Amino acid sequence: MATITQHAPGTFCWPELATSDQAAARKFYTSLFGWGVNESPMGEGETYTILLKGDKSVGALYTMRPEEAKQGAPPHWNAYVSVTSADESAAKAKQLGGQVLMDPFDVMEHGRMAIIQDPTGAIFCLWQAKQHIGANVLGETGSLIWTELMTTDTDKAGKFYTGLLPWKTESMKMDDDMVYTLFKRSDDQGAGGMMPIPKQAQGAPPNWLSYFAVDDVDKSAAKVKELGGKVMNPPQDIPNIGRFAVVTDPQGAHFALFKPAM
Repeated sequence: MATITQHAPGTFCWPELATSDQAAARKFYTSLFGWGVNESPMGEGETYTILLKGDKSVGALYTMRPEEAKQGAPPHWNAYVSVTSADESAAKAKQLGGQVLMDPFDVMEHGRMAIIQDPTGAIFCLWQAKQHIGANVLGETGSLIWTELMTTDTDKAGKFYTGLLPWKTESMKMDDDMVYTLFKRSDDQGAGGMMPIPKQAQGAPPNWLSYFAVDDVDKSAAKVKELGGKVMNPPQDIPNIGRFAVVTDPQGAHFALFKPAM
């Protein structure tokens, strides 16, 4: 297992679950992925659960803040993207038509962050690393492998993200005539993907979906159901790419399971 010690700008570096039931979510995800946990105090009576693969961090979960719940936000996975400066990137997001939902602030000695909503409505986080780079493992079984934007306006979103981050786009035509957009970092590595919200999900707000790598998508999807979650899109193949399923945990947070093609 390779250990990551630094994330290039424009990398989705930290998946973080905001949930309505921290203990139940911890039990679900540790059972599903075999993750360990490290509980870290984050205020009076609150803890931040670091999720571990072996002794390496792969993400975290916490109890949704009261203000999030009051705004009607459902349990969800937050997507953090690495930037050189959270302040500069937040200011640029405003210039490009996005909204800064939470101004840049320090997370103790760990880093500096801001919460952004893109012009189509999808929410994500900026992360300027200090002592905490984000995940120490990416792209391996039991860790984040892909992050994908589903949006109502791919042109508008594409212009926003390529203006904000060191990304360029590459379009792929899929079998169903849908155009899938790859976001690539300046080093030509894949950063994430983008697609129009599919017909079966019409009415869902634009969002970033976190994909976690598994050895067997079908078995993992079945286990999601056994553990009280739901399978929203059953396992299916993407020719020459891999096999995936979209699921929810028992509290309703969406995420995806993925196994790359050999």
